[in-house]
Amino acid sequence: MQIVREIENFKPDHRPLYLALGNFDGLHQGHQHLIKTMVAAAGLDTGRATAFVFEPHPSKVLFPERAPKLLVTAERKAELMEKLGVQILIYNSFNLKIARCSPEQFVQQILIDRLRVKEVFVGFNYTFGYKGAGTPELLRQLGEKQGFKVNIIPPVEVDGMVVSSSMIRQALETGDIGQARIMLGYEPMLEGQVIEGEHRGSTIGIPTANLGLSHEVSIPGRGVYAARAEVNGRPYQAVVNIGSKPTFHAEYPVAIEAHLIDFKGNIYGDQLRLYFIEKIRDERKFNDVQELIRQINLDRDKARRIVPVP
Repeated sequence: MQIVREIENFKPDHRPLYLALGNFDGLHQGHQHLIKTMVAAAGLDTGRATAFVFEPHPSKVLFPERAPKLLVTAERKAELMEKLGVQILIYNSFNLKIARCSPEQFVQQILIDRLRVKEVFVGFNYTFGYKGAGTPELLRQLGEKQGFKVNIIPPVEVDGMVVSSSMIRQALETGDIGQARIMLGYEPMLEGQVIEGEHRGSTIGIPTANLGLSHEVSIPGRGVYAARAEVNGRPYQAVVNIGSKPTFHAEYPVAIEAHLIDFKGNIYGDQLRLYFIEKIRDERKFNDVQELIRQINLDRDKARRIVPVP
């Protein structure tokens, strides 16, 4: 898959361009349905299956104080897009100048002048243009005038609920990994560099890898989780603690610590992926270190039973 940074660097050619529009945070089941529909249509016409995404998320520019945390990074989003068959992913900067474009200007300047689209695919709740004045129906009307087709994709429901990024964030915050996984269509995953911690795990015989993560990324709620870890291309069963270490600290920033079961070695500075499978228990304060060690051993045994053996 080709990744284009800024629309000015995109080069149209003779092939028809099929375009998915949206932010696609999490690339959940609804987004996947939209992307697959677009990819299939492009394939029937030997067209180019393309996605156009603003980066950063428009809410970060327009309403930074209430911008939601992201379900996936831009890099992870690209990886998932490629698996779905997207051939070109355009990441375009979002700024106040673009925010002031009317729906008509957006269509003319981006979809027609720059991309020369043949067909566009959007979700049922897609908005565009100044103050989100553009709706899917308006886009369809503008497409009819300008000579391109607009496909409006209906919502995808799970257990009677419309799949959405906000619903997935809520599920993660409550530790409902199963619900988040169903809506995402894949296991919730965090990725980052292994950073220095307090080294307390090593002193009690249960070493942990501390995950360095951007504060902009949504994480599961506090607690202990069974997870599948991946480091240097190798998978491991893991037990992950997300919390502020109340046994040792009255106050402490929320940290993500992963104990890789049956792993020995130094992975400081390496990239670590954690695929969350199930929440084991809530975070709690223990009376002493020995009580904590006994509980961690129980957590590790439970994680062994939950997480498939690599």
